[in-house]
Amino acid sequence: MLEVTKKLLELLDLSPIGDDHFQGDSEDLGFPNVFGGQVLGQALMAASRTVEDRLCHSLHAYFLRPGNHSMPIDYEVQRVRDGGSFTVRRVIARQGGKEILTGSMSFQVDEQGLEHQLDMPETPAPETLKSEQEMGRLLAPKLPEHMRETATRDRPIEIRPVNPVDPFNPEKRPPYKQSWFRAQGSLPDDPVLHRCLLTYASDFQLLGTSLRPHGKTFMSRNMQVASLDHAIWFHRDFRMDEWLLYDKDSPSASAGRGFNRGNFFNQDGVLVASTVQEALIRQRSG
Repeated sequence: MLEVTKKLLELLDLSPIGDDHFQGDSEDLGFPNVFGGQVLGQALMAASRTVEDRLCHSLHAYFLRPGNHSMPIDYEVQRVRDGGSFTVRRVIARQGGKEILTGSMSFQVDEQGLEHQLDMPETPAPETLKSEQEMGRLLAPKLPEHMRETATRDRPIEIRPVNPVDPFNPEKRPPYKQSWFRAQGSLPDDPVLHRCLLTYASDFQLLGTSLRPHGKTFMSRNMQVASLDHAIWFHRDFRMDEWLLYDKDSPSASAGRGFNRGNFFNQDGVLVASTVQEALIRQRSG
């Protein structure tokens, strides 16, 4: 396992600080605020620590305030219901006594039932694509000095975009986007950990889908962007140390908000998880 991946696992390994209360450190990824995927992944880990013999099948969360990556985050888990087949937990994440995220997670016993799924779309194999880190090294000479380290840093989650846009001159494109994802190095056989890692990674690349039809990126001037909410459904077992295709679309943008959807497929074409997110994509004047 790479050292950078080990650090991510340590980030998700929360410390108990009382009855159904946990604390997690924060990481600085070069963004102004805490990466939303970190808070989501830690919140799911906190809830999972209070559930036995059941795995999360769905997560719904709202981002309430930006997080400060120089401070730890406290997670309070509320035991909403323990049923015969389903368990529900509510999680509140706080920094400095203020709520930054609230969410609910549902867990289910292992169960067999009717099955169908959408077909995996055609896409280039990950081995034929450059990683974000490789592209960052190529772009580094054109970037401001304060952004070069962020663009070229080692990453625990390797992302290989399909047909990426030029961040300096983004053209308008249809609201569709694809990327291959996997964790760097072998991971333990812990399905809870793999779900938390996918939750963490699912916040990468999703918001930008709603910017494509407008020829905008995170680097565009006068754009204020932020995740407002996030939902995940886990359909089938998977491994984060094997390639997963993240296939995304944005059916709508209006009122300064962009609506984004995503599906994760493994390389055998099995649909393993789905995501939905609404984001702030506000274009300021001036």
